[in-house]
Amino acid sequence: MIIDLERFIDEEKRYWTELESILDKLERDPLKKMNLSEVKRLHYFYQRTSSDLARVTGFSTETEIRRYLESLVGRAYAEVHELREKPHRFSPVHWFFHVFPQTFRQHLPAFVLALGITAFGFSIGGIAVSIDQEAKGVILPFSHLQLDPSKRVADEERTGAEKDRLAGKKATFSAFLMTHNTRVSLFTFAMGFTWGIGTVVLLFYNGIILGATALDFVHARQSTFLLGWLLPHGAIEIPAIVLAGQAGFILAGALIGWGRRVSLKKRLRTVAPELVTLLCGLAMMLVWAGIVEAFFSQYHEPVIPYHAKIIFGTLELAALMLFFGLSGKSKEKPDGKD
Repeated sequence: MIIDLERFIDEEKRYWTELESILDKLERDPLKKMNLSEVKRLHYFYQRTSSDLARVTGFSTETEIRRYLESLVGRAYAEVHELREKPHRFSPVHWFFHVFPQTFRQHLPAFVLALGITAFGFSIGGIAVSIDQEAKGVILPFSHLQLDPSKRVADEERTGAEKDRLAGKKATFSAFLMTHNTRVSLFTFAMGFTWGIGTVVLLFYNGIILGATALDFVHARQSTFLLGWLLPHGAIEIPAIVLAGQAGFILAGALIGWGRRVSLKKRLRTVAPELVTLLCGLAMMLVWAGIVEAFFSQYHEPVIPYHAKIIFGTLELAALMLFFGLSGKSKEKPDGKD
């Protein structure tokens, strides 16, 4: 092919310069998202420059131009045909409303297992107290739970009407609750290192405490007080602890392997991001639960009507179920991944 090389370079150089400018911008910001027109423009310059490279290849004297075009075409090819997944810019909102609930749903069987163990412990604790009231002295770890429920309710209502027990201490009490519940949750998760045995024990014991406490108040005909006291913060706190059990079982599954021909290191590396997501998510839930318990749950009638507290807790639980069941679902692929 015979061409006027100088004229050819003068005519095509502006396209090469434009392509180089686009590639430089993409290299400076690998997370940049291009719209359709920008993608089409990049593809057009890539094809034109590739054609120009083919045309100058026969000119052995123009090695500088050829090398320049080869470099441009190579860089453009890498952008146009890139197969590797590029890192995503972290967005807290996207993480919370998409990644967190999607990760939960991907490991739903582990959550169901953790919930079932907790429910089994709940039933055992309830049965133990219903059979023998003295059992709560052995089962319940906190002295205030071992008091007669009717007497405790009367004291709570009378004291609450006279003064604010937590005046000036709400923030401190809330921080204590967040720290304590987070520690319990992390310990429940960490027991996954015992191949899940420790996680089972802790979930079962937490269930026993809940069951024994609930049945004690029910027998004393204080169910309304129990729901008004427990629901506002428990609707978030209890699921968060069960989530910790879910994470513990995921960790245990990675350790055991279940016959998978994959190294332990690779199995742990695979589940690590999902475990971090679940733990960070439940920590946020416990922060909310701590705030609600300190500033709302601890106030009873006549300060706050029980039915208002029960409605609030019920709405929280319904919102949590909708969040985990539907949030981020529209962007899920058939395999459950975003």
